[in-house]
Amino acid sequence: MQLTKKFVKAKNPCAGGYKWFIRDHNGQGDYQAVLDALVADGRVGDACWLLDQFGPTDAVLRLDSLDANAIVFAGTLEVRMGISVDTVVRAGRSIVTGGGIRAGESIVAGENIAAGGNIASGGNLRAGGDVAADWGIETATRLDCGGNVRAKWDICAGQDLAVTGHLHAGQDIATQGAIKCGQGIKAGGAVRAEKEIHAACGIQAGGAIECGDHLACGWGLIAGDDIRAEGAIRAGEGVQAAGVIQAGSGHGVYAGLSVRLDAWDVCARVVAQTRPSQLVSGHWAGADDTGRAGSAPDGQPWSGWLDVGAGRSAGPAR
Repeated sequence: MQLTKKFVKAKNPCAGGYKWFIRDHNGQGDYQAVLDALVADGRVGDACWLLDQFGPTDAVLRLDSLDANAIVFAGTLEVRMGISVDTVVRAGRSIVTGGGIRAGESIVAGENIAAGGNIASGGNLRAGGDVAADWGIETATRLDCGGNVRAKWDICAGQDLAVTGHLHAGQDIATQGAIKCGQGIKAGGAVRAEKEIHAACGIQAGGAIECGDHLACGWGLIAGDDIRAEGAIRAGEGVQAAGVIQAGSGHGVYAGLSVRLDAWDVCARVVAQTRPSQLVSGHWAGADDTGRAGSAPDGQPWSGWLDVGAGRSAGPAR
């Protein structure tokens, strides 16, 4: 794609960026070449603005490794070993590497981000598609994903964590902000947020589920330890904890919000070590006969009864 003065001016660029384009490129130039020149000249913000305006290309850049101050590429970035940048790594389409990704300020892709190692950003991480790491994912600020987020280790964010699809971690999921998930949340360890947690489907954790505000999901809540919230606890179906279930002061525990009253004993079971004092709705079932709070209505393990990653609960239809 060739950029011209008229083409760029129509996008209402800042005065400094437009003067740079006229001075350094005589008001014309190849799209990617201009992006590279902006980055080389320390104008990474202008390069990101230009990519926002003119969008991605189908180009693919393949490298053995990448170690730079910053990179802004309009197509897909494929790096065999790993990516390490001081500030920004950004691609108009996907970022794929067999190693890890480290960026001092931000990691941004218009489509997918996939790493064979760790993904770590000193600022935010944003992807229009899926984000997947064979190790962990860590951001100092926000994590925004338009698809699914999956990591074999921890997923941690310094601010809000927003995922349109499923959120899966082999170990803990933790954020100092809120967790908002358009599908289900599943963690081998704990799920913790300083603010609210909301999932459109179910939440399943091998450890505790804890948040500093309201806790809500459209299906069921399952924890291998306590379920605690500073606000209300709301579930469309059942709530089950191997430990205790405790809402915040003045708030209630609401189970079965999406099922018929006559199906509560099957689809809105509340299971914990002790009956929650704030239980407002749902069928209190206590601990199961084995003394372990962990059986589903059909006697199968709860982890199989509610698979938040595969789709619908295997419990009876309502």
